[in-house]
Amino acid sequence: MAETHSVHALKKKSDEIRAIIRKYEALLRRAQNDLAHVNAALKIFEATGKPEDYPSYVDLTRVFRRGETTNMCLEALRTEGALDTRDLTLRVMRSRGLDETDTVLRNAVGFRVIHAMRRQAVRGLVVATQKRNRAFVWDIKS
Repeated sequence: MAETHSVHALKKKSDEIRAIIRKYEALLRRAQNDLAHVNAALKIFEATGKPEDYPSYVDLTRVFRRGETTNMCLEALRTEGALDTRDLTLRVMRSRGLDETDTVLRNAVGFRVIHAMRRQAVRGLVVATQKRNRAFVWDIKS
């Protein structure tokens, strides 16, 4: 059966509206991206240098001074005795006021702790005595 003139006109109008909606959605996505970039630039320029200003994906070399992670770990080992990598990571994060519940940030700091402790083990200052739940237990070498 042939389509009536009214049905044909409504289908044509529907297609036109659908095309316009796609165009506006593309413009909206572009505007959202622009807004995200402006907000990111604002966050950079408004940063005060406090640890909470840094998102978890920030380069941690800007958060810790050279050798600071190592010094914090060695101090914790001297005062508390043998600690595993997770405990050392939490001590470092607490001392800098970082969010301990942020998993990404905790992992990033943990990798810094592992690197620092391995470098100290090569120098002969610390030793990995054992493993506890897949984490090395570090202690000052006697």
